[in-house]
Amino acid sequence: MSYKSLPLKKEVKKVIHLVLHATALILGIIGIYTAFKNHNESSIPNLYSVHSWLGIGIITLYGIQWIYGFLIFFYPGGSTGLRSESLPWHVLLGLFVYILAVGNATLGFLEKLTFLENSGLDKYGAEAYLVNFTAIVTILYGAFVIFTVLSQGPQEDDYSYSAI
Repeated sequence: MSYKSLPLKKEVKKVIHLVLHATALILGIIGIYTAFKNHNESSIPNLYSVHSWLGIGIITLYGIQWIYGFLIFFYPGGSTGLRSESLPWHVLLGLFVYILAVGNATLGFLEKLTFLENSGLDKYGAEAYLVNFTAIVTILYGAFVIFTVLSQGPQEDDYSYSAI
């Protein structure tokens, strides 16, 4: 999205893209660590659901995608031919991992709501509506991100005026 929405030079957008995704990767790893820590402290088994298995797979794919992008597009950087051949696949895999992550987040909401309902939460109570509403907002936000990424971005032009 940073490539489509920021009116900056390509090199600056590339660094922003790299840093934002590095931050997301680090936060994802911290989240998985925290889930394992919470489960271990609460005597809850680890990796018992499709949500947890998908989460491990998605963060692994995300890490591989980030490392590949760093090596090919940033440092040391691949040849021009390798970069131009890799770019469509990098974008496609990035969208695929993002869609998986949004779907898995929604699965996590469903899993949490199921646990809460089994613990006595009213199926039509305010908390249940809040969880469902949050899941729907997550899906809609994910869809808008995908539409933004797939839209035609502004053409880079070094000679015309652009607002900051």
